[in-house]
Amino acid sequence: MKKIEAIIRKTKFEDVKEALLAANIEWFSYYDVRGEGKMRQARIYRGVMYNTSCIERVLLNIVVRDKNVEKTIAAIEKAAQTGEIGDGRIFIIPVEDAVRIRTGERGDIALYNAELEK
Repeated sequence: MKKIEAIIRKTKFEDVKEALLAANIEWFSYYDVRGEGKMRQARIYRGVMYNTSCIERVLLNIVVRDKNVEKTIAAIEKAAQTGEIGDGRIFIIPVEDAVRIRTGERGDIALYNAELEK
């Protein structure tokens, strides 16, 4: 199992969400986050200068079985990419175990409903 953390532009969140659902990745959590980037520049929007060093983004947390890692990464990458600086990052972290609280199931089976795959 792997935990995938993706930091993406807020404006691309709906696209990424739809791409994940289309890839049958049905459960993920997300948070509004702020971060500091390496690029430090001011931008002018409607005559007002904004400091862009503090960037608002969305952080996605997804735990998937090993067989779903690449399709999850591909869905996020394709949907979040604009080709400009600041598109975000994807991190892949090993997960040692998972437990479904309701049933006590452990491991991969705790991540999905086996009844739905039959």
